[in-house]
Amino acid sequence: MGEKNLSPELKAILQRSSTLSNLSAPQLVEKAVKRGEGTLTANGALSVRTGKYTGRSPNDKFIVKDDVTRDTVAWGAVNRPISEENFQKLYDQVMEYLNTLDEVFVFEGYVGADPEHRMPLRVVNEFAWQNLFARQLFIRPKRDELATIEPEFTVIAVPGLKADPEKDGTNSEAFVIVSFSSRVVLIGGTAYAGEIKKSIFSVMNYLLPPKGVLSMHCSANMGSNGHTALFFGLSGTGKTTLSNDPERQLVGDDEHGWSENGVFNIEGGCYAKCINLSREHEPQIWDAIRFGSVLENVVIDPDDRIPDYDDGSFTENTRVAYPLDYIPGRVDPSMAGHPDAVIFLTADAFGVLPPISILTEEQIMYHFVSGYTSKLAGTERGIVEPEATFSACFGEPFLPLSPLKYAEMLRDRVHKHGSKVYLINTGWSGGPYGVGERIKLKYTRRMVSAALSGELNEVETWKDPIFGLHVPVSIEGVPADILNPKKTWEDPEAYDKKALELARAFQENFKKKYADVAPEVQAAGPVVD
Repeated sequence: MGEKNLSPELKAILQRSSTLSNLSAPQLVEKAVKRGEGTLTANGALSVRTGKYTGRSPNDKFIVKDDVTRDTVAWGAVNRPISEENFQKLYDQVMEYLNTLDEVFVFEGYVGADPEHRMPLRVVNEFAWQNLFARQLFIRPKRDELATIEPEFTVIAVPGLKADPEKDGTNSEAFVIVSFSSRVVLIGGTAYAGEIKKSIFSVMNYLLPPKGVLSMHCSANMGSNGHTALFFGLSGTGKTTLSNDPERQLVGDDEHGWSENGVFNIEGGCYAKCINLSREHEPQIWDAIRFGSVLENVVIDPDDRIPDYDDGSFTENTRVAYPLDYIPGRVDPSMAGHPDAVIFLTADAFGVLPPISILTEEQIMYHFVSGYTSKLAGTERGIVEPEATFSACFGEPFLPLSPLKYAEMLRDRVHKHGSKVYLINTGWSGGPYGVGERIKLKYTRRMVSAALSGELNEVETWKDPIFGLHVPVSIEGVPADILNPKKTWEDPEAYDKKALELARAFQENFKKKYADVAPEVQAAGPVVD
């Protein structure tokens, strides 16, 4: 077991006989069931509940502000600082708490499929099921590698330990704290396993760019011809669904790096949403839910133990974690060449964006740092109408550096390697959410296929007068009217009103965040007369 960056207290805990390291998936499932952490479902997956927290808690995430991070992190609402003193107080509490547990579970592995850029990692867990989650989500080492692995970062997750905001400097009982000096992530007060995954993604978003590697919140797949595609998009835009294409090989569904060698997966597994999952539309995800997978907050029939993926009683954010080798025909190892196509996905609930657009170099920068999609009525308390939401680089909560750093790196790589970039709207057509209909998945898949095959390289386009986007006039297999969203609305004036509403939201967001960006990039956004 590696001893790099270990405090004496943590070293002592790792050496205890009751600390169980690198158990197999069956052993961890057995432990979880025996300890009452979860139950087995009819399809063999382990079903667990995460309690009060069924999603990430962004207001409870902190980075230790010290000599390492003071002048490098983009401090603000996303990257909240916490003092070294408060971090140390919580670290001491975590060590004391671990010493009270009958069993502690440890996983050691890697993040980064490219050997040149991989980082050895250790995850320490209070719960067996969370250790299984880590084992399935990160890259599992070969048996002979375990003897020599030297973890460079340690994640410690103890959901049973709650912080005291007044004493500990946190915002609530939950905390997710990254110390780049100690190379430790502390997670407490929340059992949502996505915090483990995303905290390490944030770490890689800090460590990789200075090494010349663009870290990206995107999925990736590869065709039989070796052509690679990237899919950027926020939750609910179809990133996982569209990358899990039976006709193409999956590289990864969520986190990637783009180096001089090409694209590589940061992870070794997938963390897919389950709400309304069906075998018809997402057969690869459906079939991956089996023994060794972890289902989070999915409603299970108490008698026959069959999951009900349409029931969002616990949360709309139902999830499943499974290793990449549960996907047939995946790319192994999870590395691919430089992407031929880069796709930005948005689910526009206003129903005004074209379903597919070809972006200019300036529009690439504009739409990447904007990172637009919609929040829908009913998904959060207080939302009664669709709301425009903007998340820089389609992953702002996980970016310790300025979003412009990642955007400039993307622009330079796209330019160098000749990648084509598209904006695809998987949202509504014929009216806003509640009036129009969501664009059919078969049409979206056909548009994606046209983008990836090169069909759109020389296609005739028209320019949207408000958004300035270049839209194909026709795509075989897609009704022509769908390509012009205004034609799908019964009332053209209502379309114009809603389109201008969204255009103003784009402009206000950009002005607030990126007032100093080059004029040609600012001019690449929507026009409001």
